[in-house]
Amino acid sequence: MATVWHLALTADWEVAEASGAYATSTRGLTLEQVGFIHCSYAHQVAGVAALFYADETAPLTLLGIDTHRLAAGGIEVRDEPGDPAHPEGERFPHVYGAIPVAAVTETHPGRIHEGELLAPTWRAAG
Repeated sequence: MATVWHLALTADWEVAEASGAYATSTRGLTLEQVGFIHCSYAHQVAGVAALFYADETAPLTLLGIDTHRLAAGGIEVRDEPGDPAHPEGERFPHVYGAIPVAAVTETHPGRIHEGELLAPTWRAAG
């Protein structure tokens, strides 16, 4: 199993659990608006949290997403530049479709404290 990570507002994740699929691309933007869901590799999670969520006060949930389950459902994951203007820059996994709740194999509650992600049950594996 390959896992990619997505930092979600807990309220958005709860909506997904009720509906069966997660369709928030990133903070405040939907899959429909962006065209894909922003994800990270484990070593990128802290940086994404610091850059995009540093001022977030709402509860967060870190989602561990099984890419094999996505592929089995016909949902593509592309390794793409974080900044399209700099294609040689750092690459991130982008999920091209709504994420079925069944593809989320781990959830870790978290919050931002002094600009850093605190997710006590999660440890980056790589």
